[in-house]
Amino acid sequence: MPNRTPLYDVHVALGAKMVDFAGWEMPIHYGSQIEEHHAVRRDAGMFDVSHMGVVDLHGARVRDVLRYLLANDVARLREPGKALYTCMLNESGGVIDDLIVYYMGDTWYRIVMNAATRGRDLAWFRRHGDSFGVAIEERDDLAMLAVQGPNARAKVHAVLGEQAGDAKTLGRFAAVDAGQDMFIARTGYTGEDGYEIMLPADDVEDLWHRLHAGAVTPCGLGARDTLRLEAGLALYGQDMDEDVSPLEAALDWTVAFEPADRDFVGRAALETQRAAGPSRELVGLVLEDQGVLRAHQRVLIDDGEGEITSGSFSPTLGRAIALARVPAGTGGRCRVEVRGRLLAARVVKPPFVRNGRAVIAL
Repeated sequence: MPNRTPLYDVHVALGAKMVDFAGWEMPIHYGSQIEEHHAVRRDAGMFDVSHMGVVDLHGARVRDVLRYLLANDVARLREPGKALYTCMLNESGGVIDDLIVYYMGDTWYRIVMNAATRGRDLAWFRRHGDSFGVAIEERDDLAMLAVQGPNARAKVHAVLGEQAGDAKTLGRFAAVDAGQDMFIARTGYTGEDGYEIMLPADDVEDLWHRLHAGAVTPCGLGARDTLRLEAGLALYGQDMDEDVSPLEAALDWTVAFEPADRDFVGRAALETQRAAGPSRELVGLVLEDQGVLRAHQRVLIDDGEGEITSGSFSPTLGRAIALARVPAGTGGRCRVEVRGRLLAARVVKPPFVRNGRAVIAL
């Protein structure tokens, strides 16, 4: 039987179409994926992301183990609540998962991981954490809401008031412990400003209803996917996985090669690949003919071919877009095989949309 978040009954009562996602029954939409997408781009929408894994790591050597396990360097985090995005790699440089790590203190870090990989991630943390004397605490007592959009922060503060603590002063990629196990982070997965709020599972239904009454639109995973694609944000299991390195997934900026004496899992493989130059790269595509771009469609260029990893219709741009893994150095134009037809597409550098506006030529 699939897992259910604490908001399952709320989603059903709102008429959501429920689907299986990584073993969880989740809302794909509440009637119109397009309207939900536009609500986030133009105003404020909220997502139940309680299926995501949250783990707290405690111990005197927690920084040491994370500097070894993660490609980005947590030593860069010096102020409580500051966060970074990183990949966790295997020895061959492939991505086990992409994570957000919060520095809460010298002996406490919080990590948010993907639903599909949470079991594997926890086993990996425990396997290595034991030798560093680090305690691994899975926070399955917490639920999480993502409230995103140009008016999202203002609407959250209108609902929470003083309960939000110092969240108004947060910079990007930072979080505040608001007390009573409420944790508010200025992060997201839509390309818009907003918060990701962790709180006790018993309290999340009340907050959902208060936000809904405050004109925050409930949104499902369908809109979350088109929003993140427009923002050029990679999805684990599609745009990268254990056979794809960060250098091949346009995530080289998440790898801290300095200081040179920091060893981390996968470093040797990445250095070899960097020295030779990756043979493939992740690019954006904009379809110039009529059609729909989907994952696994072939991309044909003059001297080779690649494959779409994520594709959809872009509600903001009004045309089909995609991320594709292609031979390194691919540029200009290409063709995509769609149902036996070769359709013209243009290669661009993601993102496609930022702050609700197109950042590519149409």
